[in-house]
Amino acid sequence: MTDAADAPITVTQALAQARERGLERFDAQLLLGGLLGQNRSWLLSHGDGPLTPEQAARWTDWLARRADGEPVAHLLGVRGFHGLTLTVSPAVLDPRPDTETLVDWALDVLAGLPAGARVLDLGTGSGAIALAIRQARPDAQVSAVDLSEAALAVARGNGVRLGLPMRWLQGAWLAPVAGEAFNLIVSNPPYIAEGDPHLAALKHEPQLALTSGADGLDAIRHLIARAPAHLAPGGWLLLEHGFDQASAVSSCFAAGGASDIQHRRDLGGHIRCTGARWPQG
Repeated sequence: MTDAADAPITVTQALAQARERGLERFDAQLLLGGLLGQNRSWLLSHGDGPLTPEQAARWTDWLARRADGEPVAHLLGVRGFHGLTLTVSPAVLDPRPDTETLVDWALDVLAGLPAGARVLDLGTGSGAIALAIRQARPDAQVSAVDLSEAALAVARGNGVRLGLPMRWLQGAWLAPVAGEAFNLIVSNPPYIAEGDPHLAALKHEPQLALTSGADGLDAIRHLIARAPAHLAPGGWLLLEHGFDQASAVSSCFAAGGASDIQHRRDLGGHIRCTGARWPQG
């Protein structure tokens, strides 16, 4: 007779364990589905399904790591973004759904440009933004830059796996594209202030991709100051920023001589992206 303590745990029991650890229901289902190779519908209809001892051990480990703040995407090794499935790792920022706002705006801009438009993604991380643009506009000439070689390795791997070739460049911001001009420059730069209390919850993600000076705007100011020299006539610079930074970022654009300053709202209704062009001539 099998002792009750040695009996395999079921799907229902595994989800109950997650709830006891404080995990959100969606995260728990996403994690368990990834562990078992099943979707949420399967989990709901197979509550009595047993986990193998190996799966149960990994589940226990994942629950502890998730409770400590490790992103779901890092545990699973993948993240869905704008219709793509991306490989992610601790070397890159976990792509957020709100960043799809920046991609959608970029595609709106590209809709008004002829084939072959030149696009530059700065601080590409996993390659999420660049690859989503390349997938939607295969005619575009997309380049992507990151300071971290480890991040670029993840991005390159995603590009190869997805069959989306583009140019990957290692270096600081615009340095690798000296002398080049683009129709569109996009970036989700670090924009959290150093010392922000929310950083504690992001300890498993690369700090290089999160913080930028005392007010969080150092990288944004840098890009606004230097991007005009790399924009073709009429070219756009589109930036993601914090939900409460729209006014400050707009002021940075205005101080930098930009015109036609515009905004886009994220899924929660917050102004998440600000962009502009510069007067010609």
